[in-house]
Amino acid sequence: MDVINLISKPAELVSEDVIDPNSASFGEIANGPRLDEFLAEMNREVGLDERNLITVGETPGATIEVAQRITDPARRELNMVFTFEHMGIDQVPGASKWDLAPLSLPALKGNLADWQYGLAEAGWNSLYWDNHDQPRAVSRFGDDSAEHRINSAKTLATVLHLHKGTPYVYQGEEFGMTNSPFTQIGHYQDVETLNYHRLATARGIPEDDILASLAAKSRDHARTPVHWDDTEHAGFTTGTPWFAANPNRVEINARAAVADPGSVFAHFQRLIRLRHNDETVREGRFELLLPDHEQIWAFTRTLGDSRLLVLANCSSTPAEIPGGGLPAHADAELVLGTHADPDPSTLAPWESRILRLS
Repeated sequence: MDVINLISKPAELVSEDVIDPNSASFGEIANGPRLDEFLAEMNREVGLDERNLITVGETPGATIEVAQRITDPARRELNMVFTFEHMGIDQVPGASKWDLAPLSLPALKGNLADWQYGLAEAGWNSLYWDNHDQPRAVSRFGDDSAEHRINSAKTLATVLHLHKGTPYVYQGEEFGMTNSPFTQIGHYQDVETLNYHRLATARGIPEDDILASLAAKSRDHARTPVHWDDTEHAGFTTGTPWFAANPNRVEINARAAVADPGSVFAHFQRLIRLRHNDETVREGRFELLLPDHEQIWAFTRTLGDSRLLVLANCSSTPAEIPGGGLPAHADAELVLGTHADPDPSTLAPWESRILRLS
């Protein structure tokens, strides 16, 4: 349900200075006083719960508290919501999405942990890196170089699928599609992108800086043809697509991924199988470990006597596994990993492990 938390406006609308006139001020127009009333009415009148329909609300500007209410089963509103806080961590605070900032791993994992804790007792998380409004995850949060693309795509998937909630896989994410090599404004079609280019040009921002922002954050990267094979239009169409297929379709495509047991696709299959087969992955309590570590994303999932430890090196350099801050895991069973013959003391670049603790 697109921007569903805008159906109720605040009692009073106020004037404010806006950074980008093409962007909505969600803080001023979302989450109005009748939001819960309207959602409950829709659920009741349509019979959403009675029909066992899964409902997902896109809710920009929703806080943890709002999401907790909306997705609490006892309130009979929605089942889950798409939230956006983690999508703003790689931009300058208080600025527009186009004002790029280095990605802080502690900030990213801390934000997702806050949502895990906030919806632990009531409500339900939706888990995603990619969707039609975001650039490709492996280019944004991972490393899409030839050396690290596969392992970073796998590790991003590991981290996401081992959080509690419902994971979403966006078309092409499951075999590691990347952003497209757009180098001029004529390569883009998205109205948000074109509007920003016009506004930024009028403000005197250098063209190279504008294009760098578009290359990192434009929605068009998620809207190029999906790579089914390595043919001219990637098997997407026999006609002329609205965007040319990414040249890396020759190496990155569904046909090649399905045939390769070591592919990103095969890793996604194993993660999904694990979620289906292991109740701890589905229902276990989440706890973030090493919150300030600049390379390692570590957390546990616990259900009764079952406990899983996730270790992920979210960087392109080796990471030494700390001696403290983690549960004892020398004798742990390796449930799923990205690398063969793992080093007990070091995580290789973009290596991740799921361990079952004794």
